[in-house]
Amino acid sequence: MPRPHGFTYEQRADRSVVITHQGRAASTLRGGRAEKFLAEVESGDAQLVMARWTGAYKFGNERTAKNHPRNRR
Repeated sequence: MPRPHGFTYEQRADRSVVITHQGRAASTLRGGRAEKFLAEVESGDAQLVMARWTGAYKFGNERTAKNHPRNRR
């Protein structure tokens, strides 16, 4: 499974956090969720944390599902 990449985040003046992926806004966090995200991103792998928080986390089964007989056309 490839490691996530291309994520960045910006903390704004109103204490919200905007997470972008390859230049496009992927998620906006406000309030307690923003604070929890900032604490987690400082203590772990930032790219992996941002991928998880945006829902862009790959589980490694996409290729298997693509090749399944019912998904072929």
